[in-house]
Amino acid sequence: MDKAEIRALLDLPLTELIAQANKIRQNEMGAQLDLCTIINAKSGMCSEDCKFCCQSGRHATGVETYPLKEKQEIFQAAQTAKDNGAKRFGIVTSGNSLTKDEIHRIADAIYQIKSKIAIDACASLGCLDLDDFALLKKAGLTRYHHNIETSPRHFAKIVTSHTFQERIETIKAAKSLNLEVCSGGIIGMGEDWDDRIEMAQILKELNVDSVPLNILVPIKGTPLENQSPVSCNDVIKTIAIFRIILRNKIIKVAAGRETALKDFQGLAFLAGANGMLIGGYLTVKGRDSSQDKQLILEIKETWKA
Repeated sequence: MDKAEIRALLDLPLTELIAQANKIRQNEMGAQLDLCTIINAKSGMCSEDCKFCCQSGRHATGVETYPLKEKQEIFQAAQTAKDNGAKRFGIVTSGNSLTKDEIHRIADAIYQIKSKIAIDACASLGCLDLDDFALLKKAGLTRYHHNIETSPRHFAKIVTSHTFQERIETIKAAKSLNLEVCSGGIIGMGEDWDDRIEMAQILKELNVDSVPLNILVPIKGTPLENQSPVSCNDVIKTIAIFRIILRNKIIKVAAGRETALKDFQGLAFLAGANGMLIGGYLTVKGRDSSQDKQLILEIKETWKA
């Protein structure tokens, strides 16, 4: 489908669009529900200028800052993630790059997790080179997370300290070593539907394995703190469009699902989503784990119907 054909889907009644997306999810993905948890393993002090992010050192947000956490603390967080039902555990650090010492310390943590906990290890560590990826893969890394954030056109309005192409090259480097890649973006940053459609099409071309969709949570002190919220209907439409374009990829609802969807979170999983980030986000607290466990049961029951 070209952009015009996809754009035409937006004129459909919402119930019809949801039904199309849900049918594709059923046919292509079945009842697979991908659950992951992340740890903010290194917080704040970032040199980049991403307008949505409270961890940038250029924004006065009062975010908690700390260096890379110790291996045992990362390990314990992975065990908690497993206990809460997560299939994957992601180690996330602030900044666009890490030192070689930090990479080795994270590799050690991944090795310990893979050796002792039955959970897949993922990481989001900024722009890495092939040697870094090789070291992490040898330690047991299975999937690398690196969002493209938005379309190339809109990216320059959100980030100026690095380029869209740099993010693409990092994804290609990870794929070249046969690592799975998790890459998506954020909606509600002032982009239009063409930006969202182009983002989905680029992710399809990159053949990423998992696509997290975040909804902007405006944070005081960031340049987007006064951004108007995206509507619940537009979030659902976005999920459906991504499912129609990406078909057999995991589409995961992540940060912002609670505030944007409120009591309609279950609708996301009738509109094509089949993954969810549980246990909270980098700097924003998520729902209590018991609430998400109940939601997961409801999703699975709905899919059986």
